[in-house]
Amino acid sequence: MSSFLPVTKKEAEKLGWETLDVILFTGDAYVDHPAFGAAVIARIIESAGLKIAVVPQPNWQDDLRDFKKFGKPNLFFAVTSGNMDSMVNHYTANKRLRSDDAFTPGNKHGARPDYAVTVYCTILKKLYPDVPIVIGGIEASLRRLVHYDYW
Repeated sequence: MSSFLPVTKKEAEKLGWETLDVILFTGDAYVDHPAFGAAVIARIIESAGLKIAVVPQPNWQDDLRDFKKFGKPNLFFAVTSGNMDSMVNHYTANKRLRSDDAFTPGNKHGARPDYAVTVYCTILKKLYPDVPIVIGGIEASLRRLVHYDYW
């Protein structure tokens, strides 16, 4: 097991990984701790002998370099909004914009889009239409229920 999972191409190359089996995109900062679901899932995937990299809080508003930096995975992309639904993270129950984000360095707001799972998957499907995407986490499950209609 590696000390930290790679978040850059250079870190993956240091591990001797030319290609990756799974690339995980998360709306949270990468914190390698069991309180963070993306880290837990990534470590489980790694313990199965697969090569995995984490792309924390990819920029969806620029030239999409965060979505391209590792290229195409051998197996699939994994996508989660992070520890919290992106809409709950952005808005109060009264639909007022929150001013901070507890899962972003410096508590800065705006490091993830509304409906992060949908946005990340849409970008990945445009860039890599033939690669499967596995979604998970609270947002992926909430979007299947009535909560979706609230926003």
